[in-house]
Amino acid sequence: MYVAVGQFAVTANWQKNAETCVSLMAQAAAQGASLLVLPEALLARDDNDPDLSVKSAQPLDGGFLTMLMAESARNQMTTVLTVHVPSTAGRAINTLVALRDGRIVEQYAKLHLYDAFSIRESRLVDAGTRVPPLIEIDGIRLGLMTCYDLRFPEMALNLALAGADVLVLPAAWVRGPLKEHHWSTLLAARALDTTCYVVAAGECGNKNIGQSRIIDPLGVTIAAAAEGPALLLAGLSRERITLARQQLPVLRNRRFAPPQLA
Repeated sequence: MYVAVGQFAVTANWQKNAETCVSLMAQAAAQGASLLVLPEALLARDDNDPDLSVKSAQPLDGGFLTMLMAESARNQMTTVLTVHVPSTAGRAINTLVALRDGRIVEQYAKLHLYDAFSIRESRLVDAGTRVPPLIEIDGIRLGLMTCYDLRFPEMALNLALAGADVLVLPAAWVRGPLKEHHWSTLLAARALDTTCYVVAAGECGNKNIGQSRIIDPLGVTIAAAAEGPALLLAGLSRERITLARQQLPVLRNRRFAPPQLA
């Protein structure tokens, strides 16, 4: 199975961002990808207004996703991304959506809100309350995560124990001291914790690092972007997953009970 990762800088104009997503979807489909992962919070961003993502929130049937679903109907690919969806007045939910055949086939409200360093995502965003079910593409099962979820190994392990072969991660990883090191280390760690592929898309505006990556089940980076716009493509192999789990049977050798959502 071929997977693609689209990396770009989100602008303050949702129509322009939707057009970029549609272009990446068309390019990935033309290259034979079965899965495209895009970054986190794609509706709108502005360096001078950190709340714009929430202020620009749209319902799932709003103009942004309508444009993407129209493009999705033209290909056989699954596309994963996140947008902010209104909840109560002035608040939103950071919602991951998986699009296929012109419709939303799964959605996930981000569980772990980024209340760390100098940012408080929970100030305007409501946390999710459930671990998302797996989705399947070409017989390979995908677990869904969003950005800060990466720092919580119990979530990745929960998905792997449920049967995930691949962990999918839209992100907007904020720049700062040691942050790039954290990102690369955690991506490899989650792959090794779970013997899953990790497919991670990073937003690459002025405040986020980009650096999208595809990591194999033994922690090897098989595709990587730098700090600018990019479209990555890599093949995922069922045989590689099987080999990793034979050589490194961490899921079978566990001594602790499976993690559960509190």
